[in-house]
Amino acid sequence: MTNGDNVNQRSWPPVTYEERILEGAESSPIDDYTGRRKRYRSDQPYLASVTPQIAKLERLDIPTWLSAEAAEAAAEIARFDAEMSGEFANFGSILLRSESASSSEIENLTAHAKAIVLAGIGDTRVGKNASLIYANSRAMDRAIELADAISEDSIISMHAALVASSHPEWTGHWRTDQVRIGGFSVHDAQFVPPHHSRVPGAMTDLVQFIGRTDLPTFEHAAIAHAQFETIHPFPDGNGRVGRALLHAMFKHAGLTRNVTVPVSAGLLADPSQYFEALTQYRLGDVTNIIQLFTQATLVALGNGRLLAAELQEINDEWRGAVKTRSGSTIEKMLTYLLRQPAIDSPMVQATFQVSRQSADTAILRLVEGGVLEPASTSRRNRRWVAPDVLAALDRFAARSRRRKIT
Repeated sequence: MTNGDNVNQRSWPPVTYEERILEGAESSPIDDYTGRRKRYRSDQPYLASVTPQIAKLERLDIPTWLSAEAAEAAAEIARFDAEMSGEFANFGSILLRSESASSSEIENLTAHAKAIVLAGIGDTRVGKNASLIYANSRAMDRAIELADAISEDSIISMHAALVASSHPEWTGHWRTDQVRIGGFSVHDAQFVPPHHSRVPGAMTDLVQFIGRTDLPTFEHAAIAHAQFETIHPFPDGNGRVGRALLHAMFKHAGLTRNVTVPVSAGLLADPSQYFEALTQYRLGDVTNIIQLFTQATLVALGNGRLLAAELQEINDEWRGAVKTRSGSTIEKMLTYLLRQPAIDSPMVQATFQVSRQSADTAILRLVEGGVLEPASTSRRNRRWVAPDVLAALDRFAARSRRRKIT
């Protein structure tokens, strides 16, 4: 992730460290089975990071080759956004769901497309991971909704969309405890984010940095993301919220208008590069995180174009297999199923304002035409899925894991 350019790559202020002592409940999870060494260490000082103030740094000193790469990535994002807006209705929702799944997979949360889309229509039998991934798509959706006014409150709102159903006690505020990344304690962690007492000030500084208009959009968003991950302002969900914040900044700057660029899908081939780039950022080197995001973006856009082409082909095949008149419920459902490939009868009734009989008749016609199939053998609370779309989404995820960033 480096390039031979005679530039001081560590011109960004690195994190510093301060001694802290675990306090209150933080120091109490010690039981009779805890070894003597760990009991001793729990009372000893540890080093917590202190993030630099970046809101008013005068310049961003990066190599010219990297500026050119970032400019190319930004131009490709804008081109992709324009292309996909004309493909078919609401391709953006498909990409958003795919990006949320990729972002979750970086955090080792995985599920097949079928389980994720069923979680999205209230199926509680699909498992915890699918529900958490669907919650991540809500967080990304919320981030994009709030893109016009990125603030401390809006970031807290993004986090609430992610964890409100699983951990409501974590919502509405920054974390109130020390957290760590890796290890069994703060004494052997891979990285210890700032003490929680420093989080409010660090986030105020970050939001001021996000509000700047004098920095190139792509580099600006990549650095803001890295700073957010370094602060780690929540007990959990920081990675997913931080990547949602990246998309909010793209939207706020006008880089995207119609779709969510699947940047996380570009990171999946080797997440270790992503975590190493964050480590280098904390040492004062911004080049790695910017370069990784540029390369991940270019890889992901190619994958996104393949997904769009596959879905368009599926759409054409459906319309050849199911004869219907223009403007009918069935014709509308063929478009709807491309972005919402899991349905039930009440959803069809509400979406298209039709009777139960009309909805059930349309579903049956699409089952007979091979567009839909039952989601399970159970006849209670019956749901149907579009297997062709789910297969395309699973192929998108598989390609994301294989495409190496060089």
